[in-house]
Amino acid sequence: MQKARQHCQALKIAADYIQDHFFEGTRFKRLEIILPNNVRIIGLPANPMTARGFTGDVLLDEFAMHAEDRDIWAAMFPTLLRGQGELDVCSTPKGIKNVFARLRDNKQFSQSIVTLPEAIAQGLNVNYEQVRQSMGDDQLFRQEFLCEFLDEATAFLTYEMIAGCEDPTLTTEPDLADLREYRGDLAVGIDIGRRRDLTVVWIVAVEGDRHITRGCLEMQNVTFREQYARISEVLELAAVRRCCIDSGGLGMQLAEAAVEDFGAHRVEACTFTTLLKQELAGRLRLAVEAGAIRIPVDEAIRNDWHCVERTVSSMGQERYVASRSEGSHADRFWAAALALRAAGSRLGPAEIMTTPPARFARKGTW
Repeated sequence: MQKARQHCQALKIAADYIQDHFFEGTRFKRLEIILPNNVRIIGLPANPMTARGFTGDVLLDEFAMHAEDRDIWAAMFPTLLRGQGELDVCSTPKGIKNVFARLRDNKQFSQSIVTLPEAIAQGLNVNYEQVRQSMGDDQLFRQEFLCEFLDEATAFLTYEMIAGCEDPTLTTEPDLADLREYRGDLAVGIDIGRRRDLTVVWIVAVEGDRHITRGCLEMQNVTFREQYARISEVLELAAVRRCCIDSGGLGMQLAEAAVEDFGAHRVEACTFTTLLKQELAGRLRLAVEAGAIRIPVDEAIRNDWHCVERTVSSMGQERYVASRSEGSHADRFWAAALALRAAGSRLGPAEIMTTPPARFARKGTW
């Protein structure tokens, strides 16, 4: 209402500004601006008790933040019908469990969205990356500045769960020289991509029931020949006991080559079926809940794991879906899940068997 008053002053419109108690003896206040020709702008608290009884146009401001949004919504329609007014609703998103979020799918309303990049394109003088880094919370940044309807209840892995697995001493870049000297067991998961999606090679060290990430090699828009060369560098490590590699679609050729070169006893080609995804996602979630997997503190990994959502169809079929808003299609999530599958099905440490010298019968012609 103070902003409306400033606009009146800037436009040199004479206006009376009134503040009084809406209900005698209550804390609810009404702010009112009276313009020429008896036009009134009335500001009311976000309370269903104060919203009834008026006619005219209605603006619901920051509607997703209203505690009693459903009751306020019910009080608005009689007001609009009596005066044939216009209803405008604006807000920053706040999750998906409110009336404002449901209005996205209401075909009776036209919609407009202004994100920070769009505002910058229209002339807002701020630095996008500086704002994002200064906020320091990717989820809040996506909600407040990218207008995304986020809700932890829909995430298969919440940010809190993922943070519980992070270890600041770990890095994403694998140290192959160090891993060549490693004497423990390594398991590898590989999710294949090309242009839109990443190829991710996830390496874990198996220490009892714990799985320590020793590298998360990422490739994008890299030729399959180059990809296979880098994958081979990892699979040639003596400590790698087992590898599970995505063999669906783009991954078929690389998976076949890996099985042929390194043996089916070390490399398992995995086609992503619904059942396999359920098994992979469930295994990773159990490991996260138990703190049995340790990962680097990395924003890309955190957002990639968080973007996966579990949905159930009307027929009871589970699906795991992810958006590409973070530049990945949950590729890091599935690579880690494949690594855990490889760790769970490893054949055990390499062993050497010796035999006595061969003995030849002294018969026949030499």
